[in-house]
Amino acid sequence: MKSVALISGGIDSFVAAAYEKSKGSIIYALSVDYGQIHKKEIESAEKIGKFLEVKQHKFIKIDLSWLPSSLIDRNYKPEKKSEIPPTYVPARNIIFLSLALAYAESIDADSIIIGVHCLDYSGYPDCRPKFIEAFQKVVDTGIKKSVEGGRIFIRTPLILMKKSEIIKLGAKLGLDFSITWSCYKGEDKACGECDSCKIRIRAFSEAGLKDPIEYRK
Repeated sequence: MKSVALISGGIDSFVAAAYEKSKGSIIYALSVDYGQIHKKEIESAEKIGKFLEVKQHKFIKIDLSWLPSSLIDRNYKPEKKSEIPPTYVPARNIIFLSLALAYAESIDADSIIIGVHCLDYSGYPDCRPKFIEAFQKVVDTGIKKSVEGGRIFIRTPLILMKKSEIIKLGAKLGLDFSITWSCYKGEDKACGECDSCKIRIRAFSEAGLKDPIEYRK
């Protein structure tokens, strides 16, 4: 079974791809440089692809620098208060899944793997089961393969898991978390202060495991 895995360089996409590989999927990886400040995640994505010995790893560069997000613009501050954090990139997973879908259809893949989860996360609307279900309907109606009787499934093996459970699963699969990058800042060491770092630190603690990366604080 061929699967296109979106690999960001973080823990979630690493574990999701590794899990599906353990179930028999042949992994074709896709990583996207969209103009994010933290370029280290692309370096980590490359290391993850090599660790998983993926069949092919494509790196796509697109320009989303014009979108309002603190992941793209260090000086961005939202005009209005919102439950959605300023790190939200408008429609990012819609864009990423669309790219993965085009790749998947071009190689006649059976599925797309994305490491979204909706329990311990930053509150992004495009990480919820409701969104994945809606995008599956788009896939089922909007591509040549679907019209001709085939299907490409969106696989989200982590969607109802806590971050600590994801880390435990990755450890069980023998993954090297030292090659992952979670911090929203692209510095030599993870800051230990951003939302992503805080979620990661807490999750490793809850999992009873040592986080192998270094933190500035």
